[in-house]
Amino acid sequence: MTERHTGTIAKRLTAMNLLVTAIALLLACASFFAYDQLTFRQSLVRTLSAQAQIIASNCLSSILFNDPQSAAQTLSALKSSQNISSAGIFTLDRKPFAQYSKEPGNDILNVPQLPSNRVEAYWFRSSHLVLVREIMSQGKPAGYVYIRAELHEIDERLQRYALIAIAVLIITLFIATLIATRFSKSVALPIVQLAQTANEVSRKRDYSVRVPPSGKRDEVSVLIDSFNEMLREIQRRDNALRQAHDELEQRVSDRTRELVSANRELEAFSYSVSHDLRGPLDSLNGFVYVLLKQYGAKLDDQAKELVEQIRSSGKRMTRLIGDLLNLSRVTTTVLHAEKVDLSALARSVMEELCRMEPDRQVEFIVPEKQEAYGDAHLLRIVLENLLRNSWKYTSKHTHARIEFGQERKRGRMAYFVRDDGSGFDERSADRLFQPFQRLHSSEQFPGSGIGLATVRRIIQRHGGDIWAEGAVERGATFYFTLGFSHGTE
Repeated sequence: MTERHTGTIAKRLTAMNLLVTAIALLLACASFFAYDQLTFRQSLVRTLSAQAQIIASNCLSSILFNDPQSAAQTLSALKSSQNISSAGIFTLDRKPFAQYSKEPGNDILNVPQLPSNRVEAYWFRSSHLVLVREIMSQGKPAGYVYIRAELHEIDERLQRYALIAIAVLIITLFIATLIATRFSKSVALPIVQLAQTANEVSRKRDYSVRVPPSGKRDEVSVLIDSFNEMLREIQRRDNALRQAHDELEQRVSDRTRELVSANRELEAFSYSVSHDLRGPLDSLNGFVYVLLKQYGAKLDDQAKELVEQIRSSGKRMTRLIGDLLNLSRVTTTVLHAEKVDLSALARSVMEELCRMEPDRQVEFIVPEKQEAYGDAHLLRIVLENLLRNSWKYTSKHTHARIEFGQERKRGRMAYFVRDDGSGFDERSADRLFQPFQRLHSSEQFPGSGIGLATVRRIIQRHGGDIWAEGAVERGATFYFTLGFSHGTE
């Protein structure tokens, strides 16, 4: 992988160097070509201008004395110039006086008009240069000198220069390739080693590896040193984190064993309460019943009241033991989550309550079907406790209203049980779900104070939350959410 990456980076650096070199050479050649063209044209114009002055001076007498042959002889001296293809002497009215042509067919057709106040002018065409100069006699024009020079030498120079430039470019690029290749590898290798080390660290999570130092003091070396220092710091923190993680796992393991042991002890205690306490209570309740049945007629009213109090206290103790066992069971029972129709459970609980007290006038409101995921047995316990509480705390009203449903509360969907009973002071709402905590006396509303604590344990085991809202004599609403969405715990 190192060789492949080295080759890739080196090739990119080499290509970049060659591209820069080629562009620089092309710009240099283009500048040289442009300068050569400019100087060659200026030199050609100066040469033709000097020749035109000489011809004008030598042909002045020929024009004045009307001697075309002498003027033709003067023009014939231009044979030695390779660039001049034709020349001519013209009178002031632009009529041919004498002409010279290197090749047939190069006759002069017309003489361009000189700009005003100009004695001489030239014009570059696509393939030739034309220069015209006035022949002066005593400060007055007497005729014109016309010279035409071909520009084929420029094309030949361009071709020669192009061949030279191509040869220089090829040789230069070859040398630059050799130099750039060695230079690119020396620069690319440390970068590739850095990238390879970063990839290995990311893949294996091994922070002990290091990038080999380049042995130079440049930007790449500073980058490698900084990267190695970063790896050392990460390795130090990773070791500290691993040690803390191991210690935390050990603490969790110890705590788990303690909790398992505590749960076993609690379960053993629950069974002890169930068997060891219920037996004597059942005997006590049985003896009280026999006492009232067989000897009730012999007891006075005060004795009968004392025996009834004993019997009532025994029954209350039995219910309290049952509630404690239920609280213990909901904490340790394995959950079996499934789709449950809460509306059907609520209706079933309310039907039982109505059968127990058929004379009460209670309006019960429940949706046709309200489904949720959870343990059906435990959710029934939740609804039994909440609905029985609503039934109990509305017992002082001649007409009561109890409602079960679902609504958005605190930014999420929550189930609720609402009544218009005695309610409670919201400042004491936190005490509702604590075991043995009651907001009303047992003389007002009987109960053990375990039911809502049991409800909270069940809701927490379902990953949900429960809270209550209410006011004194204005009813109460208990909201709860379920964290289960599907499946089984």
